[in-house]
Amino acid sequence: MSSNQVSVAALRQYGGNGVANAAARRRKLGVTSEGRRPGWVSYAILTVVILVSVFPLYYAVSIASQADTSTQYGVEALRLGPALFRNLGAAFDELDFWHALGGTVLVSTLCAVSTVLFSTLAGYSFAKLQFRGRGPLLFFVIATMAIPTQLAVVPLWLMMSKIHLFGSLWAVIIPALVTAFGVFWMTQYLEGALPYELIEAARVDGASMIRTFWNIAVPAARPAAAMLFLFTFVAQWTNYYWPMLILGSNQKAVLTTAAAALRASRFTDYTLIMSGVVLTAFPLVLLFFFMGRQLVSGIMAGAVKG
Repeated sequence: MSSNQVSVAALRQYGGNGVANAAARRRKLGVTSEGRRPGWVSYAILTVVILVSVFPLYYAVSIASQADTSTQYGVEALRLGPALFRNLGAAFDELDFWHALGGTVLVSTLCAVSTVLFSTLAGYSFAKLQFRGRGPLLFFVIATMAIPTQLAVVPLWLMMSKIHLFGSLWAVIIPALVTAFGVFWMTQYLEGALPYELIEAARVDGASMIRTFWNIAVPAARPAAAMLFLFTFVAQWTNYYWPMLILGSNQKAVLTTAAAALRASRFTDYTLIMSGVVLTAFPLVLLFFFMGRQLVSGIMAGAVKG
């Protein structure tokens, strides 16, 4: 039983005036055994953050719903119009939606699964295995995170052209099969979440290195792996820069470049363009809506164990 659940008189009798006065102050401030309750300032900040986060999506929906294609600014642009489903239907046909959705799901899923697999393998090696050059190699991997993506674009573009992958979805997938952030993320998590005693016990029982990794490290890494999968999946789903450069005439293969192509063909029809943006974002909104609780659980598990 916490000090907040017994009377102040009882606390004064058994714990003294100091303990009783502290309990009285906590009750006055609304402090519980789990921590202090959020006040109106916290709710005000959260409300502002939510409004700022949601506004771009609402603005896109509002523009997509306008019957007048010239409506882009002012109060009229913030009011929902009557033509949302008509404009979404037009954008659906222009995008070749199912083709673009299939390409985006393929790229996002393959990159996310591959990144989780290779990052877990590398993270387990850096966190729990002893080998020569481990420290400098991990430092080199982390240092690559400081290099801007734009610096690697030209050599990567030349490399993909040399192996005849220009315009192919594989040119989007291959460079994203593993990331330095994923390796760093899994290394940090496994260092705290996986005791050496478990690995040694598995070795004593005769488990091979691969079996130890699969039966001991993978279950321990599941919360962090789930979050890494989500981060990578969303990053690839919304990736525009590299697909735009490497897909060439195959721009309609993924949703982001297909939506951008609407601007090239009808640059004045912003209702059509915003309808394409809404269609592109809609599957991700559904993903967060149905998996929100699992995502928060994964983040909290990683925060506690990492």
